Amino acid sequence: MIGAIAGDIIGSVYEHAPIKTKDFPLFHPRCRFTDDTVLTVAIAEAILSQRPYLESVRKIGRRHPNAGYGGMFINWLFSPDPRPYNSWGNGAAMRVSPVGFAFASEDEVLRQAEATASITHNHPESIKGAQATALAIFLARTERDQGRLKSRLMASFAYDLDRNLDEIRPTYSFDVSCQGTVPEAIIAVLGSISYEDAVRNAVSLGGDSDTLACIAGGIAEALYGGVPDAITAQVQRLLTPDLWRIVEAFYRKYTT
Repeated sequence: MIGAIAGDIIGSVYEHAPIKTKDFPLFHPRCRFTDDTVLTVAIAEAILSQRPYLESVRKIGRRHPNAGYGGMFINWLFSPDPRPYNSWGNGAAMRVSPVGFAFASEDEVLRQAEATASITHNHPESIKGAQATALAIFLARTERDQGRLKSRLMASFAYDLDRNLDEIRPTYSFDVSCQGTVPEAIIAVLGSISYEDAVRNAVSLGGDSDTLACIAGGIAEALYGGVPDAITAQVQRLLTPDLWRIVEAFYRKYTT
């Protein structure tokens, strides 16, 4: 989960100023956590407390109202009667990483991923994107095999993962859809040699950089067995104390 949060922070400054290179300062002076982080931590809090996902997302989301939510989500967040709004956006995939780390079977990971998405993003493509991201994390942490990861995800979700970064980068642009974000984030990991390299790959595509790097960062953390200590220290420095407490509690319970 720290991998996803770090990816969000690293990519935050390039969301509206996209770049097409891997050569950039890992933590820009203006980088910050966004809604990707807040909602990832909210999902972790729901798992820890065994509260409904909707309850934790609204509680923690309201605590951080200026995190950069989309218009439909912020209306949902403060609605007296919150209902899913059939979004196909990548918000379902950006917040799901705790599911891939917390649950012990593929079936449960898929079930819980759908539950995290469907409180807001109940469109089939968003549910698919959340499930693909969570399953990628589960498979990465249990098998640590990029080839196996690629073949399983292609078979399960019919994503085209045979493309490479050099093919995607020249024409890729900002895309908030799950179907236009999740496969590219996975490819960023498949083409990497380390956690940091995966995040740099994701940002270098020049799309929705914080979300691409958030999704890729969660998978890469699982694949490479953690996040470098220096990156974790930067995450702790940039998070608010309430968010960091939840992160620490999640790691105490679900990682070794």
